[in-house]
Amino acid sequence: MALNKVEICGVNTAKLPLLSEKEKKELLIQIKQGDKKAREKYIKGNLRLVLSVIQRFHHANENADDLFQVGCVGLMKAIDNFDITLDVKFSTYAVPMIIGEVRRYLRDNNSIRVSRSLRDIAYKAIYTKENYIKQYNKEPTIEEIAKELDIEKEVILFALDAIVTPVSLYEPVFQEGGDTLYVMDQVRDKKNKEETWVEEISLKEAMKKLKPREYDIIRRRFFEGQTQTEVADEIAISQAQVSRLEKNALKYMRGLLEV
Repeated sequence: MALNKVEICGVNTAKLPLLSEKEKKELLIQIKQGDKKAREKYIKGNLRLVLSVIQRFHHANENADDLFQVGCVGLMKAIDNFDITLDVKFSTYAVPMIIGEVRRYLRDNNSIRVSRSLRDIAYKAIYTKENYIKQYNKEPTIEEIAKELDIEKEVILFALDAIVTPVSLYEPVFQEGGDTLYVMDQVRDKKNKEETWVEEISLKEAMKKLKPREYDIIRRRFFEGQTQTEVADEIAISQAQVSRLEKNALKYMRGLLEV
C-alpha cells in the first residue's frame, strides 16, 4: 500500500490545511448549530489526522485511496457524534473512531482466498456425495466420503466450509404483503433487553461524571475494546497509570450506580 503518495483520492496531502485550536473550537460550535460550511472546513482541517491513522495499516494489502476514504467516513462520524461539552480533545475521540472504521472495512472486505487445491477437494467431496446418493439412495457420512477419497475428514470439512458463501444478516428469507423478514430478524439478541437498555443509560450517565482522562480510558477499554497497553501507548502514559486510573474510575462509577 503506497502511503507516501502526494495525492490520495484527488487530495494533495502536501497542501492539507491546518487549524488552530481556537479555529477548531469555533468550528465545532458552528457545526453543532447546523453550519454545513463549518463542517466541511473542519473535515478538511482534520484530513491530516486521517492520513496519520491509515499509516498504521501500511502492512495491509489495500489501496491507499480506499483506506483514506474509509478513514474519512470515520472522521465524519466522529465529528457528528463528538460531545463538545466534554473536556476531551477531538483527536482523542476521533482516532479510535477512524481506526474502528478502517478495521471494519478490512474485516468485511478481506474475503477468504480459497486455494485451488482446497476447492478441488471440496468439489471432489460434493461429486462423491452425489454419486453415493445415486447409488445407495441416502446421504454419505463425512467418514464415508473421506474413505472414498482417501483424505482426512477434517480436511474435507475445512474445504467444504471454505467454499460456502457467507449469508448477509440483511438477506431476505420471507416476504408477505409489504413486510420482509430478514436473517437478522431470526437471530436472537440476548443483550437487547429492556433491563440492558436501562443499565446502559445509567452507565453512560455515570461516565459523564468522570474526569476527562478517566472517561477517555473507560471509553477506550470497554467501548473500543483496547488493552491497557494500547491505551497507554495512545495517551502517552504508563500501563500502570492506566490500570490505576481505570480502577479508580470503576470504583467511582460503581458507587454512583449503587446509590
